[in-house]
Amino acid sequence: MKTKVTRNLLLILLLDALLLLGSFYLSHLIRFDFNPPDWAMMRFRQFLPVVVVLKLVCFYWLGLYKGMWRYTGMADLINVIKAATVASLGLIVFVLYKTRFDMVSRSVFVIDWGLTLMLIIGVRVFIRLCFENFTREFRISDLRQIVSSIFGKKNKKGRAMLIIGAGDCGEKICRQFRENPSVQSHVAGFLDDDKSKTGRRIHGVPVLGTIDDIETIAPGMGIEDVIIAIPSAGSGRMRQIVDLCKKADVNFKIIPDMGELIDGRIDISAIRNVEYRDLLGREPVQLDKEKIGKYLNQRTVLVTGAGGSIGTGLCRQICRFSPKKIILLERAESPLYEIDLELKKNFTRVEVVPMLADIQDKMELAGIFSRFQPEIVFHAAAYKHVPMLENHPWKAVENNIFGTRNLVAAARDSGCKRFVFVSTDKAVNPTNVMGTSKRICELLVQKENVLADAGTRFMTVRFGNVIGSVGSVIPLFKKQIQEGGPVTVTHPDMIRYFMLIPEACQLILQAGAMGKGGEIFILEMGEPVKIDQMARDLIRFSGFEPEADIKIVYTGLRPGEKLYEELMTDLEGVIPTNHQKIRVLNSHTGDVSLLNSRLQELKIAAENRDPDQIRKVLHQIVPEYHETTV
Repeated sequence: MKTKVTRNLLLILLLDALLLLGSFYLSHLIRFDFNPPDWAMMRFRQFLPVVVVLKLVCFYWLGLYKGMWRYTGMADLINVIKAATVASLGLIVFVLYKTRFDMVSRSVFVIDWGLTLMLIIGVRVFIRLCFENFTREFRISDLRQIVSSIFGKKNKKGRAMLIIGAGDCGEKICRQFRENPSVQSHVAGFLDDDKSKTGRRIHGVPVLGTIDDIETIAPGMGIEDVIIAIPSAGSGRMRQIVDLCKKADVNFKIIPDMGELIDGRIDISAIRNVEYRDLLGREPVQLDKEKIGKYLNQRTVLVTGAGGSIGTGLCRQICRFSPKKIILLERAESPLYEIDLELKKNFTRVEVVPMLADIQDKMELAGIFSRFQPEIVFHAAAYKHVPMLENHPWKAVENNIFGTRNLVAAARDSGCKRFVFVSTDKAVNPTNVMGTSKRICELLVQKENVLADAGTRFMTVRFGNVIGSVGSVIPLFKKQIQEGGPVTVTHPDMIRYFMLIPEACQLILQAGAMGKGGEIFILEMGEPVKIDQMARDLIRFSGFEPEADIKIVYTGLRPGEKLYEELMTDLEGVIPTNHQKIRVLNSHTGDVSLLNSRLQELKIAAENRDPDQIRKVLHQIVPEYHETTV
């Protein structure tokens, strides 16, 4: 495939021409101890145009300008050696034919060959190092990876695969497949939407065409696997890519976005199956890492609900900012054990302390805070399942409300610097006990911030549903599809807001850095998703057709459920922040004057297991709470 002549190519040719001129000139200086005679300089001027043109032609002919310098590897360096050697031999033949080496030093051409290699290879490696250094934070391990990728052995065994995306992510995955001898696959080519990359090479592997060409390229090359390495792909394009892979009858997997990766490092082990969350097209979160690092780095951080979906996500994200110590507070033994093992394995420099404890135990909390003196608290522990708490409202009172009050008091008394409460959109105009309990928790946190005089900043972060959380709708739909259906949908018009767990956790950390105390931050949730459409997408994604292969059954609203969720009430205004995905409510704090007395009534009602009285007091505290009728 011919190399397309572009402005960049012309600049590269000009740069190489200058390097070749310098190489030929330096070879004369070195040969004659930096004092070349007049006859030697005459020959230099005579042969200079031939030297430059002949070498550029050889470089072009042998494909030196198909490689992408920012990804220079061993295949590119071997190509340079071949091209320089062929050009030098051709030059020697030309000079022999023209002059029989009369008044020509033979050693000049040997020196010139060596200098050509040094300069042409050197500038390419230098440019790669610059890209590695200045496009992100550079580490010593990166230099080792670059050297390894340049001089490592090429792996060409096993199954042939394509990488979709000839960018940084695709290059790193290609490099790892080449270097890893245990991998039973090899990269046969790249596909990329940027047509200017077609015909170029990355580590000697060609960019074969655009993504839309996969149906013709894959069968002809015997491709069995495809790796999708485009973190920036939108939902529409990702759906198209998945459909193209299915039509080409190839296995396809994906590299997750940076938020999912441990320490942000791309690795073969991170490759996973494409999931519904990948089709949402959520843009990567841009974090103010310096600001977050200032309040987390080398601090003692406590996370409640550390074994839950949000809790584990928070722990992973927090550890990326190198806290001195992270305390995992969780009452479920198995999830606590699992996240403890994971963090100790992946973050060896962070002291991880698992605490099997319950936020309802006031004395136990006081002991933990007294012992560890946490400076930052992220409170994610809560009962969350709406139907379950409708049937057991006292549990929402005991765990969500009084557990939060215990935690707030412990943080205040121990001199904690920041307290971040994780809330939900179900706290807005609540129609169920769970949402009302979370709204009361918001009031408790705001009230404590007003009363706090020890410097503790209390704040709340409110957002909607997260994809993939334990007990959420997507795992349920997947299970029903695997069983052959039917898929149960509450209502054809039900809509919900969704975001990814890593995204939510990153924004919680960002909001924690921004908070001055008393705020309720709300996260940008994007466009609402119809649950009915989600079910149909998942059925098609699994290779079936809705209704024809898998039936959809509408079950009706359950107690406490709403058709749609809200992120704010009519009385709450929104103030933008300096982060595009975080807003802060200009909200009233509610009537907190009677909160303590009402909470005492609520406690008695919960102890008596009196659901009617519990709901009555909840309504007195949160007047906008209204039960739904089913």
